[in-house]
Amino acid sequence: MDYVHIYGKSFDLTDTIKDYINKAIESLKKYNLDITGVNVTVSADERKGWKGYTVEFDIHLAKKGNVIIKQRDKDVYAAIDLALNRASKVLRRYADKVKSHKNISLEEIMAAPMLEEEIQEALKYSEEVVPHNLDIDKPVEIEEAIEYLKNSDKYFIVFEDRDGKIRVLYKRTDGRFGLY
Repeated sequence: MDYVHIYGKSFDLTDTIKDYINKAIESLKKYNLDITGVNVTVSADERKGWKGYTVEFDIHLAKKGNVIIKQRDKDVYAAIDLALNRASKVLRRYADKVKSHKNISLEEIMAAPMLEEEIQEALKYSEEVVPHNLDIDKPVEIEEAIEYLKNSDKYFIVFEDRDGKIRVLYKRTDGRFGLY
C-alpha cells in the first residue's frame, strides 16, 4: 500500500481513532489485491436532531479503479467497523473473481501431465536449432492421428493432414484431444 490518508471533517481525530482505522486498513491486505492507497474521511453529522458519524473508505486498486464505501452510525467505531465489513466483502468478491479467472501459463498447462524430470528437460533449451522429423511421416487423416496418439505414451504429436497442413494433436487433461 503506497499511502493511507485519514481526514476528519467537522470532527477532531484522536490518535486512538487513527490507530483503529490503520489496523482496519491493514486487515484488507489479506486479499492480496494491488491496493495502491486508501483515503478515509470521518465526519460528524448532525441533521434534524440526529447526531452521528459518517465514515468513507476510498480504496484505490491498481489498474481497476476505486472502491468507495460510506457508512453512517451513531458511534464512530461502529461506523468504521460497518464500513470495513462492507469493504472486506467487496474486496473478497473481487479477489475470488480474480482467482477464478486466473490465466494459466503455457508451461503450467504443458507441465501438468509430466513427471518432474520431464518438466526439467522440457524447460531446458539450446540456442541451436535441431531438425526433427514429424511423428507421422506420411499425410494422414485426423482419426488415424488420434489412434496413433491413443496407442503411444506421448502427450502430443505433429503430423501432416491430407490437405498438406502441419497439425498438432494433443491429449487434454479431461481425456479428450485438442487439435491445432
